[in-house]
Amino acid sequence: MLAQAQGSTDIPLLEETIGQRLEATARRLPDHEALVMPHQDVRWSYARLDAEVNRVARGLLARGIQAGDRIGVWAPNLAEWVLMQFATAKIGAIQVNINPAYRRDELAYALRQSGCRLVVAARSFKTSDYARMLGEVRGECPELSALILLDAPGQPADWAALLADGERVPQAEVAARMARLKPGDPINIQYTSGTTGAPKGATLSHRNILNNAYFTGLAMRFSERDRMCIPVPFYHCAGMVVGNLLCTVFGATMVVPAASFDPESTLQAIERERCTASMCVPTMHIAVLAHPRFATTDVSSLRTGAIGGSPCPVEVMNRLVGDCHMPEVTIVYGMTETSPVSTQTAVDDPVDKRVGSVGRVHPHVEIRIVDPDNGRVCGYGEAGEFQTRGYSVMLGYWNDPRRSADAITPEGWMRTGDLATMDEQGYVNIVGRIKDMIIRGGENIYPREIEEFLYTHPDIRDVQVIGVPDEKFGEEVMATVIMKDGAAPLTAEALRAFCRERIAHYKIPRYLEVMQEFPMTVSGKVRKVELREQMTARLGLQAVAARRTA
Repeated sequence: MLAQAQGSTDIPLLEETIGQRLEATARRLPDHEALVMPHQDVRWSYARLDAEVNRVARGLLARGIQAGDRIGVWAPNLAEWVLMQFATAKIGAIQVNINPAYRRDELAYALRQSGCRLVVAARSFKTSDYARMLGEVRGECPELSALILLDAPGQPADWAALLADGERVPQAEVAARMARLKPGDPINIQYTSGTTGAPKGATLSHRNILNNAYFTGLAMRFSERDRMCIPVPFYHCAGMVVGNLLCTVFGATMVVPAASFDPESTLQAIERERCTASMCVPTMHIAVLAHPRFATTDVSSLRTGAIGGSPCPVEVMNRLVGDCHMPEVTIVYGMTETSPVSTQTAVDDPVDKRVGSVGRVHPHVEIRIVDPDNGRVCGYGEAGEFQTRGYSVMLGYWNDPRRSADAITPEGWMRTGDLATMDEQGYVNIVGRIKDMIIRGGENIYPREIEEFLYTHPDIRDVQVIGVPDEKFGEEVMATVIMKDGAAPLTAEALRAFCRERIAHYKIPRYLEVMQEFPMTVSGKVRKVELREQMTARLGLQAVAARRTA
């Protein structure tokens, strides 16, 4: 039998826009808690959330924003991020999610490539001075006409001014704009790391992400009685779709513990807000389980959740089911380009299926395992590339037809680059990656992007970036370099200093090895598998590697 499957079509797709769904939920559950953010003292009902979204939408209309205009949002998990997510959807603007970890060069590329007209940003976050970086790159972004920096004590009140401008725009104008929108319209651009050094802007529609949130929630048996803890970042598809949007579809409560992930804040939020679900990557769950306060925190309200981003170790899954009282926790698999979820385990699947697979195909989605060399559909148990087709596949990469065509076949199949197998019951297991992507704590990192950057170092002649096993993050970034003749060998600290402020922190290599030559094939290609094995042994990480593949 062939390794291919088609999801159920018994439940029809939602043919609505995101704004329409928010308003429907607000009408159905006006007094129900929608958004809780302890770090901003926010506790809004759905009626209040919809009203605040409308204030922002009117402000954007007052500033002349048209349907299809790109608006960048660069901030951690703040209430203003949520308001922008829904306000842009109501007026047909395309929100561009900007990674909070981006540095100057990455920011400039995303703003230029997407043609952002407006950016809404925090003034700073952690060690990043967003206002300074935006000032530096503004002249390089010809379409960027305005910045709105979120209000802070002693600073100009940009956000308040936006809301004040909206007071002169009647709500009827928002309604009129919404009425002209279609479910298939583009609504969001999310940048994924590029294998050739340039990030790609996955462009998603209302239909893409609204339905993905809907079917992911159905698999978790979600309803308005649920309260989801969302410590994952909003800029990521997991946060904004499987977190925010999923809750809005079902009328559940979004509980956001902090501006960025913090295990203690997450535990406090679960206990105080009686959360019934969580959206986390395995690294976050590991940190929560290891926190000293875990043993004394009441997490008995939990029942389910979605885990994605990287494989979940068996011992972590067992503790989630037992110690965290999450018997219905599910594993999800997908990618930004597929909105993101393509497969998911069921709440009543045995634990071995929830750690040994990424579940079965989602409704209204087709999947297949294909031999990457000849395009033949594989048989059960045979490894090949995981491909998916259906409503969830992105519209394409923004303004990049060549790479869009490389990613999506003429028949509509999304090439994921992941190696997978399928069993006779339709369960999929991810066994490797065709691309050399590194997954560090749920963040997808493409070595080629880091290699291209490291080539700008004046003393590096050649470089290969690989992922090596790590107990905490799953994988860590390692750079192996060949120095230019006469150059002194680099140290790991010197390399990290070169990277700081220029690339995101999670892309900075933790390990460095200076080499005389790389292992090569006869045809002159670097043998990355052999290189990875050598470095794993040199770092003494064989035991970690064995545990990850057991």
